[in-house]
Amino acid sequence: MASDAAAVASRSGGRILVDQLVLHGVEAIFGVPGESYLAALDALHDAPIRFVNARHEAGAANMAEAYGKLTARPGVCFVTRGPGATHGSVGVHTAFQDSTPMLYLVGQVPRGELGREALQELDYRAMFAPLAKWAEEVIDPRRIPELVRRAFLLATSGRPGPVVLSFPEDVLVEQAVVADSLPYAPSAGAPAIADLARVRERLARAARPLLLVGGGGWSAEAARAAQAFAEASALAVVCSFRCQDYIDNRSASYAGHLTTLTDPALARRVREADLLLVVGDRLGDVTTAGYTLIEPPVPRQELIHVYPDPHEIGRVFAPALGLVSGSTAFFETIEPVDGTGWAAWSAAAHAEYLAWSRPAPGSWQLDLAVVVGQVAERLAGEAIVINDAGNFSTWVSRFLPFHSYRSQLMPESGAMGYAVPAAVAAKLLHPDRPVICFVGDGGFQMSALELATAVQEELSIVVIVVNNGMYGTIRAFQERAYPGRVFGTALRNPDFAALARACGAHGEAIERTEQFMPALERALAAGRPALLELRVDGEAISPVETISSIRARADASAN
Repeated sequence: MASDAAAVASRSGGRILVDQLVLHGVEAIFGVPGESYLAALDALHDAPIRFVNARHEAGAANMAEAYGKLTARPGVCFVTRGPGATHGSVGVHTAFQDSTPMLYLVGQVPRGELGREALQELDYRAMFAPLAKWAEEVIDPRRIPELVRRAFLLATSGRPGPVVLSFPEDVLVEQAVVADSLPYAPSAGAPAIADLARVRERLARAARPLLLVGGGGWSAEAARAAQAFAEASALAVVCSFRCQDYIDNRSASYAGHLTTLTDPALARRVREADLLLVVGDRLGDVTTAGYTLIEPPVPRQELIHVYPDPHEIGRVFAPALGLVSGSTAFFETIEPVDGTGWAAWSAAAHAEYLAWSRPAPGSWQLDLAVVVGQVAERLAGEAIVINDAGNFSTWVSRFLPFHSYRSQLMPESGAMGYAVPAAVAAKLLHPDRPVICFVGDGGFQMSALELATAVQEELSIVVIVVNNGMYGTIRAFQERAYPGRVFGTALRNPDFAALARACGAHGEAIERTEQFMPALERALAAGRPALLELRVDGEAISPVETISSIRARADASAN
């Protein structure tokens, strides 16, 4: 906390801002420096906050989003006006869709130039209104403590999410006398005893119940309490899209996760369930398979929806019972129920998950299923695994189990280019844990030079680039809709291993399955960032199909 003397002395707006960030517990800021916030950078020079200088604002924003996911505290990103703010908006969008607490700070033109379309001027309140929980422009340095505290509260309370504050350049330079605010404390709803009793009563009447967990606002304590409740109640637990680390996948209650390539047996169970207890998740289109597994407005399954934001309950799905509560408060207060009647149903669901997640060696020269299985076996749940967006990610999601909350980082927004920046943030927070990120050749090239950030910050991440020479997800869609008419999805790639070495990282290219494990050991032992380029056959477009099989089905349908 700033000293009492600092609280009453005249300070620049930049110093006031940085003092508030220190007071609210900020330890790291991710950004790209800009002239619009030089006064804040000058204040950071003397502050106990680490400034991670990213190579692109999109990378900086993704780092801050990942930091918020891992800590449940707002990840902080600082960008300059105009191009800086727009470049980083992808991370704000991910934070919004993923319900991640985030503080996005933007430099702005001086107050006297506002409204004149000055160089790089934008209306950030209008721009970020649909992307953030709140967007505000600070036009008086004396209000910085008040507005920064409100930003932290909003980012962490109810459904977590991003908050945007813009600062005109002269506001950060101007001197002002103002006291520091009090440290923020997030607010969270808790369930009423009568509501918990109703939940247990409805569960007791069910024959085929499922517990579905996901969304933001969780904690390691909530995950442990959820698992304990499920196991004591013999409940099968399903995780929502890219939230499969919320329950230890070894648990007898774990039934898998709902994703872009969901186990058909699990999809059938969701449809056949007579009660869904959904805690923390919005039930988006991927989790619900385009709103077909759970159908709006009134699902055929009895729906109990527990969510921290009252505006979300009933917005898409009309629940039989809705509770406004945080996930931690719900699972720490509800008592288990007798699950004898559905124990066999839950055990069968776990058995189906085990069968689906067991990799079977194929005929590929470099078999991604085997590689992912080897990563899982070698790291035994100790690593933080980051998975970018793309078809390659389905191998990781299917064949790599997770044992503890926040051992997985993935963008629920589906944004490419997330993995390398997220790995930087993860290693910064957990220097003693292996940090492995999987990324496709297309996604890697969207943030490849954040590998140089990892080198500069001395963060020994391991980047596994799956190189199939195409935008694989779009190619698959293309083959289904327009078989044989490939256009715009091919990639002529650089030598990724050489690129890594040019950045100062360890780099190797791998073409055969048997080459992978020795290369992984060298990467883990390198003592610096490392990149392993997997040169895979593009024909293997997913774990369950090939390009040829997609095209054949499309041709048959057309005929």
